[in-house]
Amino acid sequence: MKRLASILFVALVLVGLAAACGQKGPLYLPEQQPAKQTAKKSG
Repeated sequence: MKRLASILFVALVLVGLAAACGQKGPLYLPEQQPAKQTAKKSG
């Protein structure tokens, strides 16, 4: 039973590492810039 748990743990770690491959981009959430509101004048 302990061996099965070890195998499952190692498998989950490997799957987690494989899933993390290719993740690109900043490691933080960029600050949201305020949306520019432009008023269109009709007429």
